[in-house]
Amino acid sequence: MKKLVAVLIASAAAMSAAQAQTTTAPRAYVGAGIASADHDFKTSGATNVDTEGYKASGKLFGGYEFNQTWGVEAGYTDFRKSDVNYSIGGVNNRGETEGHAFYLAAKASMPVNEQFSVYGKLGATRVKNELELVNASMSRSKTEAYGAVGAEYKINENVSLVGEYERYGKSKDFGAKADVFTIGAKYAF
Repeated sequence: MKKLVAVLIASAAAMSAAQAQTTTAPRAYVGAGIASADHDFKTSGATNVDTEGYKASGKLFGGYEFNQTWGVEAGYTDFRKSDVNYSIGGVNNRGETEGHAFYLAAKASMPVNEQFSVYGKLGATRVKNELELVNASMSRSKTEAYGAVGAEYKINENVSLVGEYERYGKSKDFGAKADVFTIGAKYAF
């Protein structure tokens, strides 16, 4: 019985030491990325709709990692201006869309090895889309659910590369679609 207790104590001590080595101290980070979203335009009666498709735009983000598993992140994505050409009743028209989004999300990470990890984010986003047409303009803002899945590759202890798929709420009638692909870099301090 004494041997069994000694083995259990030794095993618990070894597991605690191993867990202490893989646990990181809380730290903040900032980053920048290139986000690519497809631009869309839907209105009743419109035909021959031609948009600029996927456009690269900028993204800034920052966060705080409580440990190697849990964190929180906030960010801003600029969806840039995009031209749209369409016809209604045989008359050609032209317009321009523009948009941006802010988000705040909880982040859960799972290390695969010392340099590579995968993560998921879940939170809320505030998306604003604007449409300028020759004879009208519209602006829509809405707070919706935000989610993302991604991967991170650590170059060193402070610098990482990230790639992710993000979902900014539901699809919109005009402007950037809700599905966004992002690549970027982050610096932890």
